[in-house]
Amino acid sequence: RSVLPLSVVFIGMVTSNNLCLKHVGVAFYNVGRSLTTVFNVLLSYLLLKQTTSIYALLACGVIIGGFWLGVDQEGAEGTLSWTGIFFGILASLCVSLNAIYTKKVLPVVDGSIWRLTFYNNVNACVLFFPLMMLLGEFRTLYHFDKLGSPSFWGMMTLGGVFGFAIGYVTGLQIKFTSPLTHNVSGTAKACAQTVLAVIYFEETKSFLWWTSNLMVLGGSFAYTWVKGLEMRKVQEDPNVKSNERNETGV
Repeated sequence: RSVLPLSVVFIGMVTSNNLCLKHVGVAFYNVGRSLTTVFNVLLSYLLLKQTTSIYALLACGVIIGGFWLGVDQEGAEGTLSWTGIFFGILASLCVSLNAIYTKKVLPVVDGSIWRLTFYNNVNACVLFFPLMMLLGEFRTLYHFDKLGSPSFWGMMTLGGVFGFAIGYVTGLQIKFTSPLTHNVSGTAKACAQTVLAVIYFEETKSFLWWTSNLMVLGGSFAYTWVKGLEMRKVQEDPNVKSNERNETGV
């Protein structure tokens, strides 16, 4: 029961991620859901009453600028999907909440990533059933022509194994570091993903399109650098206030 809020957020994250990818290209996916760091700052203020330094806010401003430039360039290329943008923003919110709730729920399962991953996936399986019924997915499955295909189930099984592995490693990373560190490594992953997607699909992108990606990545790394300096300052100063410790640990 204590893991249930995390499972609800997890379902939102998986669903919105897939719907975002359905409506936007893999190369734009990084920009489409680049607001995770911004939501981290916003949720820290709204839920935890933690403030953020002006330098970290400036870094978030660069990320938002890169996001809107990317949206503008997708529109200029005629490939913009506002539905995809909406689900990208929703995915960013859910990713941020997922990292925060994972850190919060870990003590409930005695810090066991295996137990947390197991409970979370069991809850998600149960919660997905009413959603599938509500959206008519069972009817779609019934008429799916590849439902009996071994290759289809092979790919589904492989995807499930990788999904479970990613969930476990994500929880492990958040346990031993912080939600911030997890989101930063996700940004680095997104950078590699963007480059590989452009190469794989043999796409040609404009200078401003690449600039939007660089702004998102640069802003994310700048935010990390600022937070790293603040955390180091907190560790070196034994007289720092407890609320400052909480602020820099986000």
